[in-house]
Amino acid sequence: MTEHLRNRSDGARDGKPAPDYPPAPEGLAVPVYDNHTHLEIADGALPLSVAEHLDRAEAVGIAGAVQVGTDVATSRWSADAADRDGRLLAAVALHPNEAPELEASGALDDALAVIDELAARPRVRAVGETGLDWYRTGEEGRPAQFRAFEAHIDIAKRHGVALQIHDRDAHDDVVETLRRVGAPERTVFHCFSGGEELARLAASEGWYCSFAGNVTFKNAENLREALRVLPRELILVETDAPYLTPAPLRGRPNAPYLVPVTVRFMADVLGAPLDELCADLASNTVRVYGSWQDDPVTSGFVDADGA
Repeated sequence: MTEHLRNRSDGARDGKPAPDYPPAPEGLAVPVYDNHTHLEIADGALPLSVAEHLDRAEAVGIAGAVQVGTDVATSRWSADAADRDGRLLAAVALHPNEAPELEASGALDDALAVIDELAARPRVRAVGETGLDWYRTGEEGRPAQFRAFEAHIDIAKRHGVALQIHDRDAHDDVVETLRRVGAPERTVFHCFSGGEELARLAASEGWYCSFAGNVTFKNAENLREALRVLPRELILVETDAPYLTPAPLRGRPNAPYLVPVTVRFMADVLGAPLDELCADLASNTVRVYGSWQDDPVTSGFVDADGA
């Protein structure tokens, strides 16, 4: 399998040399999971292989990750990666910003059919990231995004897997769509970007909210307010790597092994014991995606006796 499908800005940012990965943080005593990452993207001065990413993550108490697709190619890559390493599960989807171009070329239905097929694979446990993005798409692209979002919701429900939502500047329309079409039983707002109001609404619907490294940013008090009002049983953690590296490491590549930085920050915001929060995050993640050890494979953290 190809190790990476693309590079982040060809390995550089704003014309500057690509930075190194940060040193590993102190590990977690109670393991947690990164429920949204993009390991198909090479980043940094010395890009890490998938195995290196997962080895580093395991070493600091990250028991597994959900590898997420954003188009047909990355969704296939994600499903294959999860088959090859027991530390990965997969999510497959067409990113909302892909939908208008696919619709214009007449390829949207065929692409959705591939996502539907991939969603049937045993280690594909979510449809995502899908949703609505009004930041990059103008009015002319919105009908295609709505159509793709509704199709993804249907795929998730038919296959009995979770839904991972990408919601950028589209809170009201995302909520309206979920209510109108009917949200899957396990619905996750990936990289939660709302404030207290959206968090309370999500909680009332039983939707999960996943926090990435941007919860640590100085200008993200709205995210911290949301975190404080959410029931603990609806909180998840993610990296969205290689993006959204948590403070104070911003400007360097993100990776699953940096989850402990975000989790410790979240524990401080909540005034919660770190081990207690980790246990909650782990149980929530398994409730959404199932066990990483279902359908065990020969690599990853499966025990030698196959248990």
